[in-house]
Amino acid sequence: MTEATATSSIAFIDIDNTLVRGATVYLVGLGAWRLKLLTARDVASFVWQQARFMAVGENMRHTETAKNRTLQMLTGHTEDELRRLGQEVYRRRIQARLRPEVLTRARLHLARGDQVWLLSTTADIVAQVLAEELGFTGARGTQFETVDGAFTGRLDGPMLHAGEKATVAAIIASGANIDLRQCWAYSDSSNDLPLLSAVGHPVLVHPDRALTEHARLARWPILRPSERHRRVLAPNQHKKRQASRA
Repeated sequence: MTEATATSSIAFIDIDNTLVRGATVYLVGLGAWRLKLLTARDVASFVWQQARFMAVGENMRHTETAKNRTLQMLTGHTEDELRRLGQEVYRRRIQARLRPEVLTRARLHLARGDQVWLLSTTADIVAQVLAEELGFTGARGTQFETVDGAFTGRLDGPMLHAGEKATVAAIIASGANIDLRQCWAYSDSSNDLPLLSAVGHPVLVHPDRALTEHARLARWPILRPSERHRRVLAPNQHKKRQASRA
């Protein structure tokens, strides 16, 4: 990457199994159990689903189940309570699960003047906590409905997933007057293909089977823990590949 004195690009980073090993909704669930907001049966289910998620990647049926249970758990509680829960879970469980290769790449982006945004299906407040703790530009996640500051147990809009991530990324880039083709996206899931395809610099992290196959055909780089973190970030590499296929 070349040095920059002002924002020249944006890096959009998925959270679950990209920045963080595993799914944050399950980690938040374990934290909620400590506060007696969930039952032991819920926790056993979350632990099994977390192991499954890390082994084979995102399963929307399991994610939907965990999301619904989380919404039930939060009903009547406040945004401040969820923020405090997110901060505690970050310190106790998430921080140790951060992927160092992704964190290094994010810091390289910040050092050259890029914005770094987290985009995730996880709760918006939890995503914001991660961005604040890590010094990133911002975060967008799934919005939970509140009335008078308390959660109702319903979503406030669609889950931030698949095409919704691409839409939000386009809005953020437009607000910063940056072309999406100058932006980067990091993800592990084929569900994020709309976002990965929209940016000029897609990078895969621990990709699932379908995304691995797509990467092979599209010649997208895969960031691996054993690689030197700066290698895939060379600004001309992706352009040279595009030119060779033109």
